[in-house]
Amino acid sequence: MRAVFFDFGSITRGDMDCAMLERAISPWQYYHDSSEQEVLERILEAEVVVSNKVFISREAIAAAKHLKLICVAATGYNNIDLQAAAEYHIPVCNVRGYATPSVVQHVFMLMLNLARHFVDYQELVKRGGWQASRFFCPLDFGIQELSGKTLGVIGFGELGRAVSEVAKVFGMQVLIAEHKGKTARPGRTAFDDVMRQADFITLHCPYSQDTHHLISYREFELMKPSAYLINTARGKLVNEADLLHCLSTGRIAGAGIDVIQEEPPTKDNVILQQQPANLIVTPHIAWASRESRQRLLDQLADNISNFYQHKLFNQIADALNQ
Repeated sequence: MRAVFFDFGSITRGDMDCAMLERAISPWQYYHDSSEQEVLERILEAEVVVSNKVFISREAIAAAKHLKLICVAATGYNNIDLQAAAEYHIPVCNVRGYATPSVVQHVFMLMLNLARHFVDYQELVKRGGWQASRFFCPLDFGIQELSGKTLGVIGFGELGRAVSEVAKVFGMQVLIAEHKGKTARPGRTAFDDVMRQADFITLHCPYSQDTHHLISYREFELMKPSAYLINTARGKLVNEADLLHCLSTGRIAGAGIDVIQEEPPTKDNVILQQQPANLIVTPHIAWASRESRQRLLDQLADNISNFYQHKLFNQIADALNQ
């Protein structure tokens, strides 16, 4: 096989069109998933390998005598040993911007569900609460509008910008947070001031040592008791124990999260065990519309085609600068 996809099951359930990939290079071997040992076996004859989350180690790269290109089927690339790839002169590329519409829509789905108590009202109907009501419109749960509220955006890359534009359509005021502890640049608001002023805070920054537990008890203490936190970025940006404490004590009004610290979660994950009523959890699906996943595959194909045609592709600079 000239090309191998190590964890195709993370991208498709049979609903993707692989025509562009097949035109870029062939033949392909698509594996549902791959263990560490299977990666070592499956990489041996490949020219091009693709991984979404499967780790590609130094040992695997060293064993791949025909390897020419490593493709990450995601934007983050911490699952690749970049130093080994650079030493063996194997370029690494990723995909970018493919999920923006999907993530933006998911962010506002979470915000609207929290503001309008959609889940609570749906459950009320299911258990007969509407039928038992004396009035045509049960008002058991408070309903808010996004219009007039303040949205704090932490992380102002493509996703943060796109969310900000949609927020304005809803009539929200947008505050763009400066990096934590830094003096605010023109057009930005100091991080702590965003935490204090925002009615909704949405996270769109990458995970790193600097952003580990970016939102912890200190930040929750700054937030309004009526404020909501939205996290569709990375689970480790938020201290989960502090989040649960602040949700259960009413320190903040609620949260909508699409990511947690360990994925997939274990059965004893504290977030999933407790799940207070003011917390909405979705299983890392913000990015995963069918259209988004198709754009991902097509961008992978473009990367591969451009590589073989000696054109620009989404090469990861870190792999070049080790």
